[in-house]
Amino acid sequence: MPKFRILTPAGASFTTAGGGYDYEMEALAGMDAEIIEAPNNAAGFIAAARDADAVYAKGMPFTAEIIRELKNCRIIALGSVGVDSVDVKAATEAGIPVTNVPDTFIDEVADHAMMLLLATFRRCMEQDRMVREGRWGEGRPALLKIPRLMGQTLGFVSFGRVARAVARRAKPFGLNLIAYDPFLDETVMVEHGVVPATLDEVMAKSDFVSMHAPARPECQHLLTERHFKLMKPSAIFINTGRGPTVDEAALIKALQEKWIAYAGLDVLEVEPPSHNNPLLSMENVILSPHNASASGRFDEARKRRVGAELALSLQGQWPMSCVNPAVLQNTKLRRWQPVGMGRGPNS
Repeated sequence: MPKFRILTPAGASFTTAGGGYDYEMEALAGMDAEIIEAPNNAAGFIAAARDADAVYAKGMPFTAEIIRELKNCRIIALGSVGVDSVDVKAATEAGIPVTNVPDTFIDEVADHAMMLLLATFRRCMEQDRMVREGRWGEGRPALLKIPRLMGQTLGFVSFGRVARAVARRAKPFGLNLIAYDPFLDETVMVEHGVVPATLDEVMAKSDFVSMHAPARPECQHLLTERHFKLMKPSAIFINTGRGPTVDEAALIKALQEKWIAYAGLDVLEVEPPSHNNPLLSMENVILSPHNASASGRFDEARKRRVGAELALSLQGQWPMSCVNPAVLQNTKLRRWQPVGMGRGPNS
């Protein structure tokens, strides 16, 4: 039996052809560790997980019921930015660090957000249909109603890593930038050339609203009918964050009743959507299947990061990206140091 047992749900991962755990195991090489698949359901996973040294969480909800049974677990590692599939509160109460991959896909998601912004603003899908349907002459008159992009205002709801990367991309287009984030020091926004604003100000003043709020309980339906009514009739709503942060029924109503002009959505409240979701038949909506983070390096980068977090914890060191850092002081894990660096006075 291996010294370290890392348990993960069977058949549940974002994989390219080939799958497997080779990338995760690179950091674990020489540690006598093994990634073992367990049943992809609560009862089966609990039966296998009581003596697990670590959990690689994916593909199923990790509820308080499961977490309470992890008696020997040093870490719950996720290969995603979002941590909504894990009951972080229960993990904190159990003294188990939860890690995510917060910075691996930043550029991809930011690129995707800018793609949706430009495609909706220049009515890309409509223009494509006009050409294919023999309505060549309708294209130019349609765009003559659209203002110039330069000088428009892009507002961010939440100003984390992805939003900051979008801001860097948007600035050369001549967009004015404002943002709402109650958990962030306003000086961080100013350093990025962004003007701090209230949520109502972002919704009312922006020509584009880019949603980046995380999937936390306090952000559930953060944007409601009231917020969409504040937006300009010409405004465009972009969401590359999480679907449940938006009251989707309110967004649908806003699009149907022309409170806003357009939406570009990579995420939906329920995924995949029902065949009768009105968004699927709206011509003023561009959709993508929650794939903004995807690129040729997606699997490799995130899996290597998961392996590194698992290796650190199993070697008794703090992980790099802990979403509940308060637990670290109460574990047997110690603060890690890069190899070759001495301890400074504040270590």
